[in-house]
Amino acid sequence: MTQRVAPSLDDPVVTALSEGIGGPLGRHARPARWWTPVRVVLALATLAFALGMLQKQPCWSEDWGDGHDRYVKMCYSDVPYLYTGRGFAELLWPYDDDAEVRAKYEVMEYPVGIAYAAWAAAHVSHWLVGSGSVAARADVGTGDLLRQPGVLDEQRGFVVATTLGLALATLAAAAALARVHRHRPYDAALFAASPVLVVNALVNWDLLAVALVAGALLAWARRRPVLTGVLIGLGCATKLYPLFLLGGIAVICLRSRSWGTLARVVGATFAAWVLANLPAMLTGWDEWLHFWRFNNDRGADLGSLWLVLSQAGVPVGTKLVNDVSLLGFAAWCVVVLVIGLRAPSTPRLAQLGLLVVAGFLILNKVYSPQYVLWLLPLAVLARPRWRDQLVWQAGELLYFAGVWWYLDGQLDPGGGTQPVFYWLVILVRVLAEVYLVAIVIRDIREPAYDVVRAGDPDPVLS
Repeated sequence: MTQRVAPSLDDPVVTALSEGIGGPLGRHARPARWWTPVRVVLALATLAFALGMLQKQPCWSEDWGDGHDRYVKMCYSDVPYLYTGRGFAELLWPYDDDAEVRAKYEVMEYPVGIAYAAWAAAHVSHWLVGSGSVAARADVGTGDLLRQPGVLDEQRGFVVATTLGLALATLAAAAALARVHRHRPYDAALFAASPVLVVNALVNWDLLAVALVAGALLAWARRRPVLTGVLIGLGCATKLYPLFLLGGIAVICLRSRSWGTLARVVGATFAAWVLANLPAMLTGWDEWLHFWRFNNDRGADLGSLWLVLSQAGVPVGTKLVNDVSLLGFAAWCVVVLVIGLRAPSTPRLAQLGLLVVAGFLILNKVYSPQYVLWLLPLAVLARPRWRDQLVWQAGELLYFAGVWWYLDGQLDPGGGTQPVFYWLVILVRVLAEVYLVAIVIRDIREPAYDVVRAGDPDPVLS
């Protein structure tokens, strides 16, 4: 049986910090009976999520108004605005193809998993508030909805219901990550106590997909390919990026000639994705297609290198951005494939998954601040070292502050004509991700640097 790793004896940063509370774990120390590693990780995740709620409190106290304070105080969230902007105040099915509904409300621009979750949260909100005035709002414009009786309370209830769902997703992700490496459960503490988790947890619904990715990593580590595929498929139905885990699984299966395992994962992924999307497809095909059209038609957007080029005067039309980013990402995936196949030992899924997802985020035409959560569970398992996590997250936190200041106009140039400081913020974020990628590639090419492999008897599946 592999001995459990003590963080204060394993990570130099934790070792140094432990000096303030008595030093590293001694050889005669007895493990706490109640405070198991999973419970410690869950407690840290609860604290981080609570701090995230506190960070959003200024916007909550101002009823999520449209004033500039939501950017200056960095408490913006997409959640409350969709309640009145997408028909949830009337409890409308997000894929309703009725012409009058579509003339009044925009279609959900997110995958079906998020649309279903928001629709469910709207029903919970109405149940909590006890509103009975839904039918009377049919002739009220979206701009006047918040002035209707009970709607503001419902919107708050919608935020509360969504927050509770995201809290459960956070705890589920933390618990799953703590179980992936049996001898390193405390690696999940890097997720649970992550600064980027605190500030980004409530910006959007991304944590739903994060929980499914964490579950897929655990299922893969436990040699359950069908469950792995199901969780990846459900993750793809919530956010597209979990699909990229299949690239890492393909590399591992190619090296081991495990064609049956690969087929089961891919088949389960496809089946789960289709089943999750089927209700939306059957009730509103055009509304279901909106997510794909929206992302195809958008040009260079916030946080991307493409936006820097566009604002610097380089002509980058939507078609060019789509074509070049797709080709660039394909080339990136080929490089990851070569790295994975030529590695001395089979890389771990978290390592390969991180490389693929990071490439997508670096080359993509938009980078919303909460996208950092896509990398988080992969990063803490791929490179469980506080120093490297903090270096990477420092760049992400700078971007988090910079994007809100930019949207508020705080980064507008004084004497120049271009938001150069915002460009620098984007470049720092990209360089921080490149740093993390470089460290993981080194660990793959030189397994002696991989701290997980050093003590894991079967690191291939993790």
